[in-house]
Amino acid sequence: MVMQQFAVATARPLPVIILADVSGSMTQDNNICALNAALKDFLSTLSKESRLNAEIQVSIITFGGSKAEVNVPLTPAWQINQTDDLVASGGTPMGGAFELALEMIENKEIIPSRAYKPTIVLISDGIPTDNWESSFNKLKNSDRAQKASRMAMAIGAGADKNMLKAFVNDLEATEVFEAHNAKEIHRFFRVVSMSVSSRSQSNTPNQLPTVDFSKLPDDELDLSDF
Repeated sequence: MVMQQFAVATARPLPVIILADVSGSMTQDNNICALNAALKDFLSTLSKESRLNAEIQVSIITFGGSKAEVNVPLTPAWQINQTDDLVASGGTPMGGAFELALEMIENKEIIPSRAYKPTIVLISDGIPTDNWESSFNKLKNSDRAQKASRMAMAIGAGADKNMLKAFVNDLEATEVFEAHNAKEIHRFFRVVSMSVSSRSQSNTPNQLPTVDFSKLPDDELDLSDF
């Protein structure tokens, strides 16, 4: 018991930062509902992971309306009991989300130096409506943030795939995942959770596995909640 408590107390943080598009267009095809369900499944899966080697911590930053905001502060996954459903409205202020992610990563009180490399996951179905380029350049050129793995999912035909391709840095995922329905949104998060779980159980969590978005068979997907 003492050894288990010691192991949990000294586990190094493994941060996962979700940047979620909650613009008005996410109401199309019930994409926001699919995203909410997939996020709940994602958090539930990560909450059950062992904390011996690494403690998975998750933050959700949303961007919609006229601003980006921290919906869920960086919190150990096992401590996140429930989250409010995301609500879609307004524009796509993606640059604001990049700024909040950068602030989080550069704040050593939130992500200490002993933490493992963060994973940043960007989800969007549209075109940014703010000055995202400047904010993104600051994120990718930051001494701390540039070490993070960056993955992206394009939802629907209206997503800015070129922008999302620029976001992905090939450290873990080599391509943008394209989702056109609830099943594919769910599939993306299943694969991301498998990757994060693999890192948390590894003796070398900073060695990033290669993500294969075609890895999960359809018969492993339970979409009863959609």
